[in-house]
Amino acid sequence: MVRHNNMIPNGHFHKKWQTHTRTWFDQPMKKVRRKFLRAKKLVNSVPKPIQLLRPTVSCPSVRYHSKLRKGRGFTLRELNQAGINKKYAGTIGIAVDHRRRNRCVESVVRNVLRLKEYQERLILMPVKKTQVVKLDSGKDLNKVKVGESKMKVRKVSEEEKKFEAYVTLRKARCDAKYAGVRIKRKLPKGENLDVSKSCN
Repeated sequence: MVRHNNMIPNGHFHKKWQTHTRTWFDQPMKKVRRKFLRAKKLVNSVPKPIQLLRPTVSCPSVRYHSKLRKGRGFTLRELNQAGINKKYAGTIGIAVDHRRRNRCVESVVRNVLRLKEYQERLILMPVKKTQVVKLDSGKDLNKVKVGESKMKVRKVSEEEKKFEAYVTLRKARCDAKYAGVRIKRKLPKGENLDVSKSCN
C-alpha cells in the first residue's frame, strides 16, 4: 500500500529486452556448414592428417582413473626418449605440452611406443613440387594415388538381403539369458544343476 504523498507506481520493467537479446536460430545450418568445411579441409590436406597426434593419459579421480583418454600433448621427456626434437615435433603433426608431467613409468613407455609407431608410418612429403621422394620399394611417391581402395565392389546376394541382424542379435541375447533356465527344465525332478558351470 502506498503511504504518504508518493508517486503512483507505473513500472514498465524493461519491456524492450528482446532488442538486446542475441538469438541462435542459425545453429543447425552452422552445424552443417562446419561439417562441410571439415570434409573440404580433409580433401585438401590429403595425405596429411587434419588432427595432431596426442598422447594417451589417465583420467583424474578414483572413479575414472582406470580409463584412458587423449591428452593435450606429449611431454618433453617422452619426446626425448623417442628421439624427437620438440621444435621438429610440431612440424610433423605431434602435439607438445611442456607443462604436463609424467607421474609413472607406464605412461612414459606407452606414449614413447605411440610416438615410435607414428614415426614408422610417417611419410614426409617434399616441400617443393619439383622434388621426388622415393619409398623403400623404389616407387615414386608423387605418383602414388591417395585413398585407393583395395576392396572390390560386388553385388549383395539374396541371402545377405534376407539376413536380419537386429533379430539375430536379440535372439542370441535372449538365448544367453535363459540358457540356465531351459537346461534346468529339461532335467528330471529332484536333480540339481550348477547353472554357472553349465553355461561355461
